[in-house]
Amino acid sequence: MSHGGDRIAEVLQRQGVRTLFTLCGGHISPILVGAKALGIRIVDTRHEVDAVFAADATARLTGIPGVAAVTAGPGLTNTITAVKNAQMAQSPVVILGGATATVLKGRGSLQDIDQQALMAPHVKWQGSARRVRELAPLLETAFAMACEGVPGPVFLECPVDLLYPEATAREWYGVTPKEGERPPALAKRLERWYLSRHLDRVFDRADERCVALPPPAAPPPRHATVRRAARALARADRPLLLVGSQAMLHAASAAELQRSIEQLGLPVYLSGMARGLLGAAHPLLRRHKRREALRAADCVVLAGVPSDFRLDYGRHVGRKATLVSVNRSAEDLEKNRRPKIGALADAALFLSELAEQASGLHARWRQWLEQLAASDAERELGIAAQADADPGPGVGLNPLRLLRDLDSFLGDDAVLVADGGDFVGTASYIVRARSPFGWLDPGVFGTLDAGGGFALGDNAARPAPEAWILYGDG
Repeated sequence: MSHGGDRIAEVLQRQGVRTLFTLCGGHISPILVGAKALGIRIVDTRHEVDAVFAADATARLTGIPGVAAVTAGPGLTNTITAVKNAQMAQSPVVILGGATATVLKGRGSLQDIDQQALMAPHVKWQGSARRVRELAPLLETAFAMACEGVPGPVFLECPVDLLYPEATAREWYGVTPKEGERPPALAKRLERWYLSRHLDRVFDRADERCVALPPPAAPPPRHATVRRAARALARADRPLLLVGSQAMLHAASAAELQRSIEQLGLPVYLSGMARGLLGAAHPLLRRHKRREALRAADCVVLAGVPSDFRLDYGRHVGRKATLVSVNRSAEDLEKNRRPKIGALADAALFLSELAEQASGLHARWRQWLEQLAASDAERELGIAAQADADPGPGVGLNPLRLLRDLDSFLGDDAVLVADGGDFVGTASYIVRARSPFGWLDPGVFGTLDAGGGFALGDNAARPAPEAWILYGDG
């Protein structure tokens, strides 16, 4: 018998979702049943926060919004840290939340809270279905909103009576007379009439099918802005490129982004999800003394990187340098440091067009590239000396030596999941990501304890021979 959970499952399949993360609960069981029937893998976690962390990881690795289904009340409140993490990391995640029956909303039902108010500060869009026929269109909208402009998490509330078959809901509501039942009193008949009318509205035109919404296009750059950036590079003697997570939103186009960077020929620092984009030892890749390089550069291109605490709120870039910034977020584009050339656009598309207009300048920057390479090599020698140093009695392991040994042990297809603070910060400049999407970290929120969920999401998206979680804070 078809039900609202099937409607949701059909949208998930249409959107290309292959895995649904959850912690099973009665409010959402029909969604899980419907998804499994269509071949979508169901991964049942031990805590709802891990379901959302895992969905976040799959979104970053596949480019398709990750999906987590959680039960009402405490099931939803348990997700908040991971939802906020996805919001700050600009990761497209769809949260399907169970809810009490529509007729019981606000009447003190089990696990009934104001879920819309709870989620509002942490998502870019939210909706609540009131009829079965609204489930699919609202979910289509949720997927579109998760990816449009600046990606982020979205929330759809799915009341339990919309998800189960109509006959089951009528049994719950007690509107179907039982066999041999004596005629009820007038008050009971009026109550049944009211509830029956309510269910008529809930299931009215329940078999309607919605039109699938096309995925939103990435915002392209203005050609004039790209030309200005190309002219700035042509005048530069010491240019530098910083590529961040936002440039990696299109998982399928990572190779094209790599080609754009190579065509530009700029020395590049990679951060966040961009780590590993150029492999472990690309000649353009710089890994050390970023602050000194930024201060010495005369033209800096920020590709999906805001001027937040990681760049000392823009102060790492020299005041005389020409700052070129491209970002999907108007707020992040000018945060703390207004660029001389700003592009409200997708970073990968911007770099692709910039590479076409600014190619052939490599020779001009050869001395600068050699200077940065020498600085990197000097820092590597310093790290090696520190790693070989005796930490002293009672200190335990030398963390630099541990990380250096791990780096030498990792396979070419190893995936690194970063979960921590200082220890992982150290790992970021010792352990080298081997390939695109070979480094997963929560993002700017600095969330601890995301590693298990991220590793789970990675395994669901692309089973690999080895995945390492780097745990550790101070």
